[in-house]
Amino acid sequence: MRIQWTRAMCKKATTRVFALIVLSAAGMRAQAPPDWRRVGNTNIDRSLAGLATGPVDRVSYSSEGSRLLIHTASGRAFETSDFESWRAANTSRSPDPVRGVLTPVRLPESGARVRSRDQASPRIYAFGKFAYRSDDGGVSWENLTQFRASSIVGEELHDLAVSPQNEDEVVVAGASGVFRSLDGGKSWSGLNQGLANLPAARLLSLPVGARGVRLGLNDGTAIEWEPGQKQTWRPADNTEIVNELRMRQSLSSERGVPVTAVEVSGSFIYTGTTDGRLSVSADGGVTWRNFAVSGGTVERFWVDPNDPQVALAVLGARPQDPGSSLPPAHVVRTQNGGRFWDDLTSTLPDSAAHGIAADRGTGALYVATDRGVFMTYADLGSLGVSQPWTALRGLPQAAAMDLKLDAQGNQLWAALDGFGVYSTLAPHRLRDPRVVSSADLVARATAPGSLVTVLGARVQTARTGDLAAPVLDANDTESQIQIPFEARGSSVSLAVDATGGPRILPSVPLETAAPSIFVDRDGTPMLLDAENGVMLDAMTPARSRGRLQILATGLGRVKPDWPTGIAAPLENPPRVAGTVTAYLDRTPVDVTRAVLSPYIGFYLVEIEVPKIVNYGPAELYIQVDSQASNRVRVYIEP
Repeated sequence: MRIQWTRAMCKKATTRVFALIVLSAAGMRAQAPPDWRRVGNTNIDRSLAGLATGPVDRVSYSSEGSRLLIHTASGRAFETSDFESWRAANTSRSPDPVRGVLTPVRLPESGARVRSRDQASPRIYAFGKFAYRSDDGGVSWENLTQFRASSIVGEELHDLAVSPQNEDEVVVAGASGVFRSLDGGKSWSGLNQGLANLPAARLLSLPVGARGVRLGLNDGTAIEWEPGQKQTWRPADNTEIVNELRMRQSLSSERGVPVTAVEVSGSFIYTGTTDGRLSVSADGGVTWRNFAVSGGTVERFWVDPNDPQVALAVLGARPQDPGSSLPPAHVVRTQNGGRFWDDLTSTLPDSAAHGIAADRGTGALYVATDRGVFMTYADLGSLGVSQPWTALRGLPQAAAMDLKLDAQGNQLWAALDGFGVYSTLAPHRLRDPRVVSSADLVARATAPGSLVTVLGARVQTARTGDLAAPVLDANDTESQIQIPFEARGSSVSLAVDATGGPRILPSVPLETAAPSIFVDRDGTPMLLDAENGVMLDAMTPARSRGRLQILATGLGRVKPDWPTGIAAPLENPPRVAGTVTAYLDRTPVDVTRAVLSPYIGFYLVEIEVPKIVNYGPAELYIQVDSQASNRVRVYIEP
């Protein structure tokens, strides 16, 4: 028996949804830093004995065996006393001496190193590609971590430590993090949950449709935080990284110096080297313009998608050069396709820069550095920086390795070494408010009854023509408004009374329907199990032959007519006037109802999940008459 949409279910769902659409991000005020929100965690599912993280080079127990100290490949130190939670350790403190280093007669593999609890014990452990144990002083060995041809604790073991209190307790450290055994290596578990050691290198892509955020790691692999995922990053396609590496290797071979950055935009190719040389080709690599700046390794480019002659480059730390009197450059710009580059470093701290993003419309520049994320404004069409660089507070203290703006410049994303990915409302929106769909914060057409968000302004009142548009919620950075059901015409233009005075926002196309499914910032769709009202995601999938409910906006007028700004009733809510269809992996599925939900601006579409042969992730979208919604990912099980 199907449970009806109840007030309790409504409160549970809409509380979560409304928290997601009210994405407060406090802009450039010193007293209110941006509201960064973490997307994902620091663990990777590599099908090992436990969740993985980044490389760990050294591991040791304290003398009494109550604490474990590790040193990561990035130079940070952590310790744990409960073997569940980690805290930063004093990196100046030397690890305890390695106990029982022996040289057995025969090593289990070439280059393996050995450890034991003490010299007197016949129990010896060894590590190399795999971990081993010998109970007879190294005469014979048992492989503890091999499964088929792979290691269940990851490849490239760098260190091993035996507890001074119990020789059955052993910890290994390697390319995939830290793993522990309490039974002499018969079974293993990961110690990586909560360890801030994700080796983030670059943001490959942001969530769009049924795809999540993709992150490149410093070992050349890629991972994805899938929409609806709640536990771990998963390996992803790294073709983009491989292709760029091949291109850099080819260019390096031609020039005789390592090429460290490359960006292609149409016929323009931008390249940078380890010694701060910038080269640009406007004809696909036939001819080149060369320029040298007073900086270190060129790490990344940003190229204006509408004018590839305008570009920015960021540079890392400059090698020590006592003879140079020029300050190091970390951000440079060209406006003429590389004929000349001017220095925008200005007040930016002398710190290696790794990533760059810009919004051409407002002149906002964002840079990722070893000291965090910084912002300034500069007219990309003229010389100079108009404002000093300002640190964007609120992030963990870690090197920012990359950043991106979404396609419409509404959200800013940053990748931090060790900590992973964070996002916030792009601070430049406070200068240039935008009207977007409240469902996914994308600027698109709207429809009568739709819920829209004004990013970048606190709105007190709003009107479109002679109609009042109810303001449902507002804060210093954004406001939610319902488009009146009575709205007509080809566009709507909101006249608002907002912070800073009255203003008219850019008009938005008006359609009879402009459906959009609500999604979280990482692309997780707002889907409910129709039987119990539970939110569906990767951990709680939909069931074959069950019913799921989709929370959306923009489905247009309803029957009977319903007043704007009033919540629909629980019983017999108004039905969507247009024809609603739904598609699962592009195949039509039955829509059992499409109505207003008991929350202003929200619609509820219920579909029946068919019996599906291929279970797992599927693409879902809805359509009202001829207008299709955004694509989202749904997980389905038998």
